[in-house]
Amino acid sequence: MIRLAPFAAAAFCIATAATPALAQSGHYSATPTEAPKKASFITQTTVWKCKDGTCVAPKSTMSEKVMCQRVVQRIGALSAFSVGDTAFDAEALAACNERAK
Repeated sequence: MIRLAPFAAAAFCIATAATPALAQSGHYSATPTEAPKKASFITQTTVWKCKDGTCVAPKSTMSEKVMCQRVVQRIGALSAFSVGDTAFDAEALAACNERAK
């Protein structure tokens, strides 16, 4: 039963996050250097939706630095990453991109 917990959490996130409003806005915003191959992906339990070269996700309990690192591990290097209205500076973005796949 415990082994199914991550899958149940992911399914719940997908079911509750797949709304039109989420597809257009989010707490996190990531702009990959190359277009993502999929329209959505999951970082641990956070569902990301990608459209027009930008991926967005709702607020998570994960730290901003770790969230960025998880994103680049899934979709590759980013040209921009922001949390709320605050964009990562060049140094923070470069540190994040070091974890790119």
